[in-house]
Amino acid sequence: MIRDLSATLEAVLTSPALTADFTELQAAQVAFDRPTDTFAPASTTIDLFLFDVRENLALRSSEPRLERRGHEAVLRPAPRRIDCSYLVTAWPVGGADLPLQEHRLLGQTLELLGRLPSIPPAFLQGRLVGQTPPLPMVVPQLDGLKSPAEFWTAMGSRLRASLTVTVTISIPYAPDVSGPMVTTLRSSFGARGPSGPVEEEWIAIGGRVLDASGGPPGTPIAGAIVDVLDAGLRTTTDALGQYRFERVPAGNRTVRAVAAGFQPSTRVFPVPGPSEVYDFSLAPNP
Repeated sequence: MIRDLSATLEAVLTSPALTADFTELQAAQVAFDRPTDTFAPASTTIDLFLFDVRENLALRSSEPRLERRGHEAVLRPAPRRIDCSYLVTAWPVGGADLPLQEHRLLGQTLELLGRLPSIPPAFLQGRLVGQTPPLPMVVPQLDGLKSPAEFWTAMGSRLRASLTVTVTISIPYAPDVSGPMVTTLRSSFGARGPSGPVEEEWIAIGGRVLDASGGPPGTPIAGAIVDVLDAGLRTTTDALGQYRFERVPAGNRTVRAVAAGFQPSTRVFPVPGPSEVYDFSLAPNP
């Protein structure tokens, strides 16, 4: 995924649309080499050296994300938010006033990346495509390199003008957990009355209404009417054939499902009961 981030930054810095206002930057190549004194590109180059990868603890979350896929629930653990920091240097080749060319390249890079608080989705590469939330980009960092001289000494190179770019990506660290959606929810509420505690129980139930004809198995029926006949409750199914009642009395309940073009079905359900008990399969009219 870090490789995909480098490819994404290269796509940003070589985009004709984004670099249209920056002549020198538009003509430069992009590299990801160590910026040592022996680095000698054949043509003018912007070099992005990945020097630091660490978790952004301020963005750490323990809240999983719940997604619904049909009648299945997918629990997706929160990913780790990782800061990837690049050291950006400019390496002009040819022409006069190489130091000034270097400054212009760095300035144009700073201006271009500074326009983007996050990386536009159109430039994302590989596994970063579709990643949420958007990838924030900070350029330059407030602290940057805390000790530039020590950094360049450790690199075995002479001090060189540079700026830092940090992009935060999301990296999954645990597999998704999937299973059937919760279709029964029991809620109890207590209150103290004159003769002692009084408890009221609400039970939410839900299920599906499916087409039992010879089509694909599990084809949902949208807009079906579902009634709890002995409790005076009614609802309709959504586009996925799902229905839900928020407050159903406990006990055996008579439930009916009706849909245009299908034979109605009436069944007695235990409330509460196992998830699969609340599903209907309607046969088409003869």
